[in-house]
Amino acid sequence: MSTDNTSVVLRAVEDIAFEPRPVPEVGPTEVLVEVKKTGICGSDVHYLVHGRIGDFVVNSPMVLGHESSGIVSKGRFRRPRKIKGFTNKFRPVGSKVKHLKVGTRVALEPGATCRVCDDCKAGRYEVRPPLSVPLRVRQPDSVQLCPDIVFAATPPYDGTLGRYYKLPADLAYPLPDHLTYEDGAMMEPLSVGVHSVYNIGKIRANQRVAVFGAGPVGLLCMAVAKACGASRVIAVDIVQARLDFAKGYAATDVFAPPKMQEGETKIAYSRRASAELSAALGVEERGPNAIDLVIEATGAEVCIQMAVFLAKIGGTVVQVGMGSAEAVIPITLALVKELNFKGSFRYVPGDYPAAIALVASGKLDLKPLVTHRFAFKDAIKAFDVNRKGKSDDGKGVIKAIISGPDVDTESL
Repeated sequence: MSTDNTSVVLRAVEDIAFEPRPVPEVGPTEVLVEVKKTGICGSDVHYLVHGRIGDFVVNSPMVLGHESSGIVSKGRFRRPRKIKGFTNKFRPVGSKVKHLKVGTRVALEPGATCRVCDDCKAGRYEVRPPLSVPLRVRQPDSVQLCPDIVFAATPPYDGTLGRYYKLPADLAYPLPDHLTYEDGAMMEPLSVGVHSVYNIGKIRANQRVAVFGAGPVGLLCMAVAKACGASRVIAVDIVQARLDFAKGYAATDVFAPPKMQEGETKIAYSRRASAELSAALGVEERGPNAIDLVIEATGAEVCIQMAVFLAKIGGTVVQVGMGSAEAVIPITLALVKELNFKGSFRYVPGDYPAAIALVASGKLDLKPLVTHRFAFKDAIKAFDVNRKGKSDDGKGVIKAIISGPDVDTESL
């Protein structure tokens, strides 16, 4: 076992570099995982470009990455202590861990919670406010469920983009033999889709679904809806190439919204665009041609507005896209339509196992989403390509995967 834990570190805005980090010591209920594959998430890029997402601010160097899979690390190793002649044996599996062993291939759920607060006990632990903000002055957009969650690559906590990462053993989910490490890394964004569509959206077979945004999360929401028996899945995006991909992946119909007219307000535009979608695709306000569930996966204000216009009377809108902290919505319309407007953030207990089961059973295929692969030494280039949205050959990025140190990029 190597004692080198070189990691990809965000040092400041627009500044990432390789830095050595210590090999983590595991506690009685933890495991040490050798990271094999890590996907680049939009949040990683946002931290790189802006140094913050809302109240989560990068104030000190932080290891990036949270969409990862790996293997429970092999055997013992020794690392010298500062005291001359003294060595300490490190075990990769905590003494109280019974369900995992060295060599188990796992998908990593990257958020460790306190386990004892009311929200953890209720199975709702998704959100954490910045620790620097006192309870008495926390703003509505930093409301907490579990107050002490440690989420990978969310300030001030390090992420998974290195050789080793430790986490509670119950957050390391064994992968079936026929699933790859890339499948394992994709379980994190897929769990977001499972949470949004199945857990929060309460989808049922034969329902009609519209998804705003054909990026990775939007595409996975479409795939979950299809796997759950949706009779219609409409993809909405402004990029035709993404719509083309969506149509070949999980969408039954696609729609590219029109451009905004000069002097047109956002609400007026959203009303017009949703009306054009309805006319083009035969969508109605009620009945078998109505949209039961709308997933908003862009965070764009006009898309949030369109979601309200588009959802059927008594339908459900789930907001999963993160954009501006504030948005104007047609609230009276939402009221008279008696819409269920819900927020969805990350995942809860049961979402990871459900995601793994969907892929293991063949109901959902993750492989088409991985468009770009990079060696660990090319991680900085991977972020650059992801930011641009396409590689030098012009191929558009959907999901870029970075292999772990000493892992072949062709090894799935």
